[in-house]
Amino acid sequence: MKKYAGYMIDLDGTIYRGKEKIPAAKDFIERLQAKEIPFLFVTNNSTQAPEKVVANLAKNFDIHVTVDNIYTSALATADYLHDLTTKKQTVYVIGELGLKQALLAKGFTFEEVTPDYVVVGLDYDVTYHKFELATLAIKRGAKFIGTNADTNLPNERGLVPGAGSVIALVECATQMKAKYIGKPEAIIMDKALQKMGLTKEQVAMVGDNYMTDIQAGINCGIDTILVYTGVSTKEQVATKEIKPTYELDSLAEIEI
Repeated sequence: MKKYAGYMIDLDGTIYRGKEKIPAAKDFIERLQAKEIPFLFVTNNSTQAPEKVVANLAKNFDIHVTVDNIYTSALATADYLHDLTTKKQTVYVIGELGLKQALLAKGFTFEEVTPDYVVVGLDYDVTYHKFELATLAIKRGAKFIGTNADTNLPNERGLVPGAGSVIALVECATQMKAKYIGKPEAIIMDKALQKMGLTKEQVAMVGDNYMTDIQAGINCGIDTILVYTGVSTKEQVATKEIKPTYELDSLAEIEI
């Protein structure tokens, strides 16, 4: 198995399953830290600030990292939009605090009527009024951005609506497709590479979901390591034309 200079790593299904620990995850991260191999948790979750992700890993999974190890679809969205222009831009947001903070940190200001961009992510308190403002702004010419296309999220109650479901309502109302940033799009991977300061040939994407994690690596030309600890099964992956670079039962099998 090839040894990489750096790793991009998914969270839910790879490092933990909801509130459940994945036994090999803590050891894998500690092995990377011991050898000072750079790694970045690349997650489609746009709702939480990196500080919250770090706190959750420490408190619930005894995995100790810093905010520099976290890259969310919210951060990727803010980086992508910031790199598009040098001028001060305005944005209307449907989303949680993590997304809003990421955009504010890049110098965006909020505008409800005539924003340059409408950015839509998962919003636990979404209302008709928010959808109305987003729809009207896009109809007036705002560029339509979606953090990620995940239609559902697994939790202890089952599969609940994800960001993709929220974005789909705005797509239906506007008859326009959003520009997506998160996995499986190459955008979030390219931005993550820039943050790590590594090339595509130097890194691997580690994840449990073929349709998001692995497809993101494939779309970006990055090697992929699928671990069968979460969403995808061996039977499902066997039907795919393009296979992951490596398929493993556990993070313990990754040689670093």
